[in-house]
Formats: sequence, structure tokens, C-alpha cells
Amino acid sequence: MFNVPLTGEFVAFFVLSVIIISGAVLMVSFAKVIHMVVSLAAVFIGIAGMFILLNADFLAFVQVLIYAGAVSILMIFGIMMTKHQDAEAEKGRPSHEALAAVGALALFGILFYAIRQTEFPVSQPAQLVEDSALEIGKLLFTGYVVPFELVSVVLTVAFIGAIVLAKKEAD
Repeated sequence: MFNVPLTGEFVAFFVLSVIIISGAVLMVSFAKVIHMVVSLAAVFIGIAGMFILLNADFLAFVQVLIYAGAVSILMIFGIMMTKHQDAEAEKGRPSHEALAAVGALALFGILFYAIRQTEFPVSQPAQLVEDSALEIGKLLFTGYVVPFELVSVVLTVAFIGAIVLAKKEAD
């Protein structure tokens, strides 16, 4: 039916996909923030695995180092340093949850059908480079220097805004 050869890459892709999707679903469905952070870290690690499957070793390293490590730890510190109170969430109505489940299954069915019916063009395999970090650095500082600098400005403004908000709450 699917005509997909069962290779190691396919099995790894399937396992990583299950980790990413289940982590994302758990992230949305958990009530405690610390559980959400752990689920989000699982998603980040799964995405790093996907980068490894795509022979993007540097991106996988950065994904684990920055997102799975630093962002998750930063979120845990943020949770610990703020006055986080466990407020019980309102329980949804069973009819709304059933409708949401039916809608999600219908969306999955439509997307699955659309993907199965689409004929994707066969592209030539990309040339792999030996030192991907060097090539990324060259691209960042030659062709993408303006977006790179804009992102750094946005991150700096967000960092300063977070400090101002945290300082305002402390007073």
C-alpha cells in the first residue's frame, strides 16, 4: 500500500516522529509547567535527531546545546524564580473534547490524503560539505548578514524587556 522500503533511516524517522509528536501533544495537555518543559525538551531532542538524519550535524549539535539544554534550563529557572502557583485548570466539557478529537482526526485524514495524492518532484541530491559549520558561517556573514543582525537586535530587545518585566514584578 505505501511502497516504503523498511530501512534503518525509515525506522529512525518513524521513531523520532513519534517522539516529537507525542512530546508536542504532552506539552499541550500537561497541567504542570515543569512537565511541559520536560515534554518540550523531548521535542527538541527529537528534532536534533531529525537533523542528524539529514546529515546536518552542526544543526543537531546546536539544537541540543541551545534548545534542549539552555532554553529548557532557562525555563526551569524562570519557573523556580517566579511565584508560580498551581492553579487548577477548568475541565473542558466532554462534548467539546469529543468535537476537538473528531476535528483533529478529520484534519489528519485530509492532510494524509493530500500528501498521498501529491506527486513530489524528484530533486537531485544535494552535495554534502565536509565542514557544515564553516559553510553556515560563510553564509551568515556574507549573504544573510542583515537578517542575522536583525535577529540579534530582536533577541537583545526581548532580553531587556524580560529584565524590565521581572524587575517590575519584584518591586
